[in-house]
Amino acid sequence: MAATDNVNNNSVSKPSLYLQNMDEVQKVFQRFDTNGDGMISGDELSGVISALGSGTSPEEVARMMDEIDADRDGFISLKEFAEFCKGDINSVGDGGVKELREAFDLYDQDSNGLISAAELHQILTRLGESCSVQDCTKMITSVDSDGDGYVSFEEFKKMMTTSK
Repeated sequence: MAATDNVNNNSVSKPSLYLQNMDEVQKVFQRFDTNGDGMISGDELSGVISALGSGTSPEEVARMMDEIDADRDGFISLKEFAEFCKGDINSVGDGGVKELREAFDLYDQDSNGLISAAELHQILTRLGESCSVQDCTKMITSVDSDGDGYVSFEEFKKMMTTSK
């Protein structure tokens, strides 16, 4: 799963989950559209990123908005979000790997280089998902290639850059 998308050829790509179908895209979009108006504002984007524990600056949020907001109206529509979510991180070079590392680090709450089911559960709960630690254990197990019960950066990168 996963990827990034170049909204325009002059942009710096950001990683995003490769979403399998439009239902998944809509569910994730709704997490960012916190006021439910069908558009993601810069404030909403900043709020979700902040809830994830990221120290993203206002300038970085503005850059993200500029990247995804293809029609430059100041908001991200479901269509723009869907376009952003369907790209391929393998096409962006080292910049995509750097951004992917930043995403991994958000999940790796204890900074030990591994994502546990508890860490995944904590992040998903912050995003409003109703899932159990056992559900997260199943998710971890599905991508845990070495059977240690954790997801390493290499496993995360493979999961995010390989369509299943």
